[in-house]
Amino acid sequence: MKRLTTGAWLPARRAALLLVGAMGFVCRPAQADVSSWLYTGAGASWVGEEDNALDGQLTLQIDAGMGTDPSHSLILGGLGRIQPHFTRGTDLALLGRLATHGFVNGDFGGAIDVGPYQRFWGAGSTGVLGTLTIGAPWGLTLSAGGGLGTNGGRSFSFTFGVDLARLTIYRRAGTSWYPNPLPAYRPDSDRPLEY
Repeated sequence: MKRLTTGAWLPARRAALLLVGAMGFVCRPAQADVSSWLYTGAGASWVGEEDNALDGQLTLQIDAGMGTDPSHSLILGGLGRIQPHFTRGTDLALLGRLATHGFVNGDFGGAIDVGPYQRFWGAGSTGVLGTLTIGAPWGLTLSAGGGLGTNGGRSFSFTFGVDLARLTIYRRAGTSWYPNPLPAYRPDSDRPLEY
């Protein structure tokens, strides 16, 4: 087998360098936008496992995720959830989200979340979690959901809280008396943000 010397690779290196340089002149700057969610809320949950009755306790729900462009009427995305059930343990979930335009842009709207969850405490459980979320202006959010899993794992919860992304960068409601100086989504403007 003949070994190639460094000089043999020189034409290929030059061609690659020319190709990368030409791409800099041909390609336009990317102008993509994404939706995002950062919710924290508190409420009540009822959790059971195996044949035990559902026990009620306080819960905290923390969601963080991203989705498609906020200009569409329906937005697809995903999020991670941490949900401690105080006195019991914490459930973890990865959920897909389908949300309305109003929900994502800080106005009235709704979202449906569905996906797998994992419970490491008690008898342990792996299953499916579903949530219906209703959003109001100023990031106010009401979330109701439930899950079913292995080892008889089941849960139901209701939380009320604030979605910080919908309150700040995606807020388009209430701007007549409290403007949002740099909203992430600006349908009234064709020019990109200047920094």
